[in-house]
Amino acid sequence: MSPNPKSTEQVATTRAHIPPVTDFGITLDPDVENLLWDSTALARAYGGASALGEIFSSRLTSLCVITACVGGLLFGFDQGLLSIILVMPKFLSDFPDVDTTVSSSAGFNKGIMTAMLELGAFLGAIFVGFVADKYSRKVSIGVGLAWFAVGSIIQTSSFSLAQLIVGRTLGGIGIGMLSCTAPIYVSEIAPPNVRGALLVMEQFMIVFGIVVMFYITYGTRIIESAWCYRLPFLLQMVPGFFLAGMLFILPFSPRWLASQGRDQECLDTLCRLRGLPPTDARVQAEWLSIRVEAIHNREALLERHPTLTGKGFVTEIKLEMASWVDMFKPAVIRRTMIGIALMFFQQFVGINALIYYSPTLFETLGLDSSLQLHMSGVMNILQMVAVIAAFFVFDRIGRRPLLLIGSIGMCASHVIVAIMIGQSSNRFESWKTLTLLSGLYSKDWANHSGQAWVGVTFILFYMVAFGLSWGPVPWAMPAEVHSSSYRAKGVALSTCSNWLNNFIIGLVTPPMIQHIGFGTFIFFAAFSFLSGIWAWFIAPETKGRTLEQMDQVFHSHTAAHDWEMKAQITRLAIGQSAERRSGPEYENKASKEEFIESK
Repeated sequence: MSPNPKSTEQVATTRAHIPPVTDFGITLDPDVENLLWDSTALARAYGGASALGEIFSSRLTSLCVITACVGGLLFGFDQGLLSIILVMPKFLSDFPDVDTTVSSSAGFNKGIMTAMLELGAFLGAIFVGFVADKYSRKVSIGVGLAWFAVGSIIQTSSFSLAQLIVGRTLGGIGIGMLSCTAPIYVSEIAPPNVRGALLVMEQFMIVFGIVVMFYITYGTRIIESAWCYRLPFLLQMVPGFFLAGMLFILPFSPRWLASQGRDQECLDTLCRLRGLPPTDARVQAEWLSIRVEAIHNREALLERHPTLTGKGFVTEIKLEMASWVDMFKPAVIRRTMIGIALMFFQQFVGINALIYYSPTLFETLGLDSSLQLHMSGVMNILQMVAVIAAFFVFDRIGRRPLLLIGSIGMCASHVIVAIMIGQSSNRFESWKTLTLLSGLYSKDWANHSGQAWVGVTFILFYMVAFGLSWGPVPWAMPAEVHSSSYRAKGVALSTCSNWLNNFIIGLVTPPMIQHIGFGTFIFFAAFSFLSGIWAWFIAPETKGRTLEQMDQVFHSHTAAHDWEMKAQITRLAIGQSAERRSGPEYENKASKEEFIESK
């Protein structure tokens, strides 16, 4: 293959300067046109969607996915260690500000200490939109890792609540960047037939991290010195060393390379990731569709902002700000709000409240201290099992049905648990009806152990329902629905929503448990119900679609115009006349509008 003349521009070209495939020494396979004009056929050509062998068919792609999702593992580590550390006697004696027996504001202080990591992650996610687009998804991962390392060192060496809060905030910036970049990168390197399953890896790594660090901290709790809690803080840096080493072999995203006009590197990287030669029809079709998307995005950007095409720092800042504003314009706002809403509901259905404060919640069900920790571990393991199951059903059942099933299961679980642990106090006159049902058990668990275990059972059932649905889907879908020019900022906004709402839940849950008891579960049940309503009426289905086909899913008023632009670019890329309508599907349609509607 002859080398590609490298572009001096660090942006995708325009249609006036599209190098034909012959410049890359490629002879197109006869099947390329069929695959290029039918994205669904291209996805099917790569194989099945649910077999384990198909999901992990490429060793390099699998390794890259696991590496990119280490950020999720680090977040899981924090959740797993914190739930036990918060009840360690040594930790409470060293940090009395979070001990309810010492400080009247302990609930608030505990919430602040927990939630500052989420606030830092919110800030980190904002940075990703610029860093990932300008300097690559790979660089964004490296910058996030550096922030996390600094935060972990400060947390490990903390001797005051203020120092611990600072460390968690800085570490949170790193976790925010890593967790935001991972779905972008994974969606852009994954084969279209198993993209959804590989995007589940982010949620799996979070849950796996929770389980691993929970039991590490469970073991270190018997250490009498301060190392009972400092050692878990220190050990959470270990995956960071793996990630730092892997950065040297992690390839750039093919779609990011295409957006920079580096078409030859895009092709070479795609061949490595798929384990196929450049003569393969699937690789050729996918490479051409990526190039077409990158060129179209560049032209669309110039069309939206014709006065911001120069070079220089000030122009870049103006273009960056304009690009953020674009996310809320009519052509894109529905996709933007889908990502934001998914992450909002993911947090307000109560998952992290249960994970962070699970021993406290199990205490309200009358379990002793040993059972509280054991059942917290079982709870996390069940969520991990459910996420593993999601690998095999994500691209078979689809995203939307999973959301609906999960909402029903979570709402029912919350309501039943609320009934089991409801307060019988006269303080809750407005809750009188529910109190009559639930007050029978909450103050006499010794004689109502069966009812207590019903509550425990439905907390565990909730974890399964969440792990199959609202756990993985909100991490996967935002990276799927946006075109590559919007993807980094779209995922950044959805991840910002995750961390901001996570911050709110982490802050308010301790006071809610302390003051309204079973009302906490009613609160989460209401949002679980609303999440199902939202999924029924608004959530799209992205199963079986390639990233380049998402414009057709949303049927926006710009879809016909976008299709015509892409069609012309595609014909030029394969060496045809821009005005020739050559696609097999397209030729059989009366108009481009009919083609768009058929999708």
